[in-house]
Amino acid sequence: MSGPVRRRTLGRSGVEVTELSFGAAGIGNLYAPVTDEQAATALDRAWHVGIRYFDTAPHYGLGLSERRLGEALRGRDRSSYVISTKVGRLLAPADVVTGDDLADGGFAVPRTHRRIWDFSADGVRRSLDSSLDRLGVDRVDVVFLHDPDDHAEEAFREGYPALEKLRSEGVVGAIGAGMNQAEMLTRFVRETDVDAVLCAGRYTLLDHRALTELLPAASERGTSVVIGGVFNSGLLADPRPGARFDYTEAPPGLLARARALRAVAERHGTTLRAAALAFPSGHPAVASVLVGVRAPEQVTDAAEQFAAEVPAGFWQEARETGLLPPEVPVPGETREAGPEDIRGDVRGRHRL
Repeated sequence: MSGPVRRRTLGRSGVEVTELSFGAAGIGNLYAPVTDEQAATALDRAWHVGIRYFDTAPHYGLGLSERRLGEALRGRDRSSYVISTKVGRLLAPADVVTGDDLADGGFAVPRTHRRIWDFSADGVRRSLDSSLDRLGVDRVDVVFLHDPDDHAEEAFREGYPALEKLRSEGVVGAIGAGMNQAEMLTRFVRETDVDAVLCAGRYTLLDHRALTELLPAASERGTSVVIGGVFNSGLLADPRPGARFDYTEAPPGLLARARALRAVAERHGTTLRAAALAFPSGHPAVASVLVGVRAPEQVTDAAEQFAAEVPAGFWQEARETGLLPPEVPVPGETREAGPEDIRGDVRGRHRL
């Protein structure tokens, strides 16, 4: 697969993202080291297959992901691609560099910095300024509040208004929140003017909880949703014994369900990976599927699987066998009106 990937606009922001996007935690040495050359080659391959949306964060490798992403994109037309990064964790130099970050953050990098939770207005601006330095760009297109699970009061009271101000000043194009849960993201959609939310792991072939409230609310409010973690940490990529689900070993029941889905996919001449990548786009609020990759061959596979057409028979059999609930929308069905179809300006509905 090469050439352009289709694009969709995040809410009413004017920021257009490709429907397949590059999650850059892996090139921040998530769980295992990645060489500079491997990271650069993976990003070059992503560009070759048409990906133009890249998501990163200071948290990823204590800034390593941002530095590598910025280096790989340097020299390319800045108007041709989109970068999202995140705020909420400031990086402060460590007093003494001892060991690596694997135990604390999950990244195979020297523990040169420590993370400080900070969703204050000042913290948001300082975090963004530092990200711009590491990326080597004068602007980022999208900024997400990163994992405010235990910091809701500060995130809603200070962090979100700070992002809204940055957007009104034209410093960033779109704002939102990124989390591994759906419930607080639903609150952001309903109570603020976010353009998009990034929901990881909560809308997959195995986990549909974002469909309960988040996705309907997003459709109603004209908010876009970026879906990450479509493989649920690996189980839906390769459902073998010992495979991970949400960062830990998958329980037997989920492993059996994933293997059953793989068998259905094979009967219909497709793959479980293709079905997992296709599934989120069945809902009209979903603007992009974010895939975490660290090597060029993973990029190629993701692009090929994403481009593959999953037969309607797969979705039908998955429903008939109870592997997918009947109410879950699937690709190819007639879709309800999505954010891009809703007319009128909804900004200013609720100010915090």
